[in-house]
Amino acid sequence: MCLMSCGIINLNFLLFSCMIKKLLQRLFEPTKGQSRRQKNTPHPTDHRAAGRISKKIHGIDRRLISNAAIKTTEGLQKAGFEAFIVGGAVRDLLLKKQPKDFDVATNATPEQVNRIFRRSRIIGRRFRLVHVMFGDETIEVSTFRGSHDADSEHGKTADTGRILRDNVFGDQEEDALRRDFTANALYYNPSNEEILDFHHGVADIQAGVLKMIGDPSTRYREDPVRMLRAVRLAAKLGLKIDSATESPIPQMAYLLGDVPPSRLFDEMLKLFLSGHAIESVVQLRKHGLHHGLLPLLDVVLEQPIGAKFVNLALKNTDVRVLADKPVSPGFLFATLLWHEVLITWQRYQKQGERPMPALHLAMNEVSDIQAEKLAIHKRYSITMKEIWGMQPRFEMRVGKRPFGLLEHPRFRAAYDFLLLRCESGEVPMELGEWWTTFANAGGEQRLEMLQGLPQQEQKPRRRRKRKKHFTQTASHE
Repeated sequence: MCLMSCGIINLNFLLFSCMIKKLLQRLFEPTKGQSRRQKNTPHPTDHRAAGRISKKIHGIDRRLISNAAIKTTEGLQKAGFEAFIVGGAVRDLLLKKQPKDFDVATNATPEQVNRIFRRSRIIGRRFRLVHVMFGDETIEVSTFRGSHDADSEHGKTADTGRILRDNVFGDQEEDALRRDFTANALYYNPSNEEILDFHHGVADIQAGVLKMIGDPSTRYREDPVRMLRAVRLAAKLGLKIDSATESPIPQMAYLLGDVPPSRLFDEMLKLFLSGHAIESVVQLRKHGLHHGLLPLLDVVLEQPIGAKFVNLALKNTDVRVLADKPVSPGFLFATLLWHEVLITWQRYQKQGERPMPALHLAMNEVSDIQAEKLAIHKRYSITMKEIWGMQPRFEMRVGKRPFGLLEHPRFRAAYDFLLLRCESGEVPMELGEWWTTFANAGGEQRLEMLQGLPQQEQKPRRRRKRKKHFTQTASHE
């Protein structure tokens, strides 16, 4: 009996031990899903593969760097992570240009970055990033990227080779290999003011060369937008595209047709607002990249008046950007597509449509055709159409109409647009000069200007007699 009792106690003890063991395993051993996540966690980099360039050699003045970017790197480093200012900011500082924004790269995951900084948020699906806010300034923080072969769960590639999702994390050396150009694969550490250079980017910048990291054809298949970026950076920075980087572009330009319209729009906007839009358009045409991007621009650039109008618009944009003056993307795209609107407008009038309905039909048609390739944001499309729709009103200098036009919220933009039309020879210069004087004149002078117009322009339009409408009232009896 005693032996039986002892056996039962031992059995119960064994069962209890197994239960405790399983519980501890559940608490402390990673699940299958957790293992996958750990696999995608970056780890420290062996910096022996990188060239270390001291401040004495690179000459970057730390005072030119955004305080927000320095605070971001310091915050990550204090938390035990690697963190560097990376990419375009470092490149621009080496070229003695003041960067417009600063990006940070780290081996901390987006979730870890988000926990460190109170004012931060994770953005993106294709390429997850963290926006860290300091006052009005936002610092974009990316996690070191790795090879797609390592983890298909976090990375996805199309049959063409284009990367659809890029959330495979790696170390800094892998991250440098994944960047596009050698000039953009530079990592600056504000704490010791040292640059880590994995692909001789500093030497290429000094030589005035823009060079792709890895095989250019493969890299263009991964992201066709890199072809546009090569053209934009070469024009903006005055760099010569390396021959191996340049040669595949004309043959691979068709790949841009597979890029989402919204991404194309963002890249084209960067190109036109770079301060070197004219040179960028020249380079686009040189490399066969303009066809299909702004489909209607292809035709415009081959016609004397259209080409003059576009060049004037781009020159005006470049001057404003380089002077740090605001530029309206809606106004810019209105100028780029106006000539095609004009041709389409004339076509509808020949078909019997009245001028204003014909203009609205033309505006919608041109916008719809463009939207198939380039997703112009709705707020910009509205501005475009308002500017276009106001142009005929500048020729209606009768009665109260000029006064009403002056009060329109878009008058200034539409007026600037009119001046470009005058300068290009599309409409008489006298029209622009008249509106310049009218806009700056006092009340009495404006009335005198209207009275001094030719008789045919002063003649008011006949008003149609309103037909009387008889309505039956319902009986409430």
